[in-house]
Amino acid sequence: MAEQLVNIHDLVGRCPFATSQKLLSGKWALLIMHELSEGPVRFRELERRLHPITQATLTRALRQLEDDGLVHREVYGTIPPKVEYSLTSVGGEFKEVLISLGSWGNKYIDFMKETGRI
Repeated sequence: MAEQLVNIHDLVGRCPFATSQKLLSGKWALLIMHELSEGPVRFRELERRLHPITQATLTRALRQLEDDGLVHREVYGTIPPKVEYSLTSVGGEFKEVLISLGSWGNKYIDFMKETGRI
């Protein structure tokens, strides 16, 4: 009997790799998680750090990460309004992954230099 092909989206919530890929599929997700891994950041500061991201794109990405339970949005009742973003407890657990990705990324950059790719 032939193996039945599985739609990757059907694996979300069952397979850790498909679930992780779905959560981090946005172009800016990893970079946002990295920026928030050091502590709370206000929207404009995050926008400045992630230049050339647009305000609309950052808003969309933050909302998605918030909906996924990885990012917390704190609104302070001040004038003008102050909004800070931070990682949730489950989002904070991603710091270890970020450290590993950073280490691997640096090794790959060295590889690229050694092989003349950059």
